[in-house]
Amino acid sequence: MTESSASPDTPHATYAAAGVNIEAGEEAVERLRPFAEKATRPEVLGGIGGFAGLFKLRLDRWREPVLASSTDGVGTKIAVAQALDVHDTVGIDLVAMVVDDLVVCGAEPLFLQDYIAVGTVVPERIAALVKGIAEGCVQAGCALLGGETAEHPGLMTDGAYDLSATGVGVVEADSVLGPERVRPGDVIIGMASSGLHSNGYSLARHVLLDIGRMALAGHVEEFGRTLGEELLEPTRIYARDCLAAAAEAEIRTFAHITGGGMAANVARVIPRGLRAVLDRGTWTPAPVFSLIAQRGRVERVEMDKTFNMGVGMVAVVAPEDADRALAVLTARHVPAWVLGEVNPAGEDGVRAEMVGNHPRF
Repeated sequence: MTESSASPDTPHATYAAAGVNIEAGEEAVERLRPFAEKATRPEVLGGIGGFAGLFKLRLDRWREPVLASSTDGVGTKIAVAQALDVHDTVGIDLVAMVVDDLVVCGAEPLFLQDYIAVGTVVPERIAALVKGIAEGCVQAGCALLGGETAEHPGLMTDGAYDLSATGVGVVEADSVLGPERVRPGDVIIGMASSGLHSNGYSLARHVLLDIGRMALAGHVEEFGRTLGEELLEPTRIYARDCLAAAAEAEIRTFAHITGGGMAANVARVIPRGLRAVLDRGTWTPAPVFSLIAQRGRVERVEMDKTFNMGVGMVAVVAPEDADRALAVLTARHVPAWVLGEVNPAGEDGVRAEMVGNHPRF
């Protein structure tokens, strides 16, 4: 026996002893199966548990289909969910971040696959996470086509987890939305967010929990509920609403307002030579934004580039169809309003700018 050989008294090494519980993973799959089966479409072939998800693209429905894909996560909003031991809402956030990027180019979300990394598989927690993901898929009209749960003992702590997902959508080649469709005089419509959505949580948590010493379980009068409930409010999913508006009105493009704030994200869909002018005076951000600004003495420029400030999605619409687009969104219970217009660019070449002041902010 060499010096590096194990002693006869050394216990036999196992995967479970190394921190990976295969049985718990199998239990988690069985617990999540009912939720995943609710998030489906007629094109899905097979069920949960295969090596690959199968989706039959109906070529009779599409003349020249273009596939669109998007990958995203939830960010540090997960830290709030873990602190409160509430795990059935961040899955909705995950779906929203993915499918609402797809719809910006006019793509209908078809299916999504998730990836859940955990320190230790806790079947009940995995089931709660997938319950939220499945609910988000139902809201978006797409299928949950499977995914992966990976256990990382030694790399992540027992209670830690992270989420990501990839979604695939389809759009007709001649219906792809984008900057090339935008024209001077186009109307910019804003759609209200449901709160912080899934961006800016590192700053929000620093201000409210570290600087403000607020408790997640504490009731906040401005919110009419606890701070934790406010911070875990699920992201509004706009995919079906945007597609409905695009079917009835001449939508040039959409902009999903995520990391970087409104001006930076709108600028991504405005072509060179034009400028989107966005008027703060057309809406009042929800109380959570003013609370963060006040408690952290966060300057307006920092708020604007970190948070959605109450607008989760923007549509650029042909001026003659603005009223029609607003009517469709209103009928679908999406708070929407005209928040700006597209003008020729100035000499500075800026493609989007915020002007005016928010009422009562």
